[in-house]
Amino acid sequence: MANRIESYDDFWPHYLSEHRNANSRKLHFVGTTGFLTGCVASAVTNPFGFGLAMAGFATIFRDGMKKEAEKPPLGHVAAMIALPTLASPIFFPAGVVTAYACAWAGHFGLEKNRPATFGYPLWSLFSDFKMFGHMLRGQLWSGDPLEELGLEAPNERAVDAPTNGAGAAAPA
Repeated sequence: MANRIESYDDFWPHYLSEHRNANSRKLHFVGTTGFLTGCVASAVTNPFGFGLAMAGFATIFRDGMKKEAEKPPLGHVAAMIALPTLASPIFFPAGVVTAYACAWAGHFGLEKNRPATFGYPLWSLFSDFKMFGHMLRGQLWSGDPLEELGLEAPNERAVDAPTNGAGAAAPA
């Protein structure tokens, strides 16, 4: 059985530890800006329908965040993409593609790691918005994000690694 991070408070330092490369964080910032731009364009072209879709998005997101510790809530993710896409079939998907293309270029090209969104899609999305907010306030543009925010690095044991039953990582 794989170990999962049990709370968002424990996930946040893990997320930041996967974003130590400042240029990767900058790519995330560009991608999140692209996503938000897609949302604004969607709202302008279909204010009522997109507004309703995003209300559903927020409700599904909140519910999925509560379930993330158990397993990736993939049904929630699918619904969160489908609802706004039905209301805005061009701009919303373009924003999503921009966000993930930039983020994954940062992970695979610069960080040389696997995006946390593969195991924790909603906590990762929330963390991306949280990191974006810090960057808007002038933080996290350079240096180690954990040091800058005064957080401790997560346990170096691999997240989702099998254990030997006693809580320790099983030998490879």
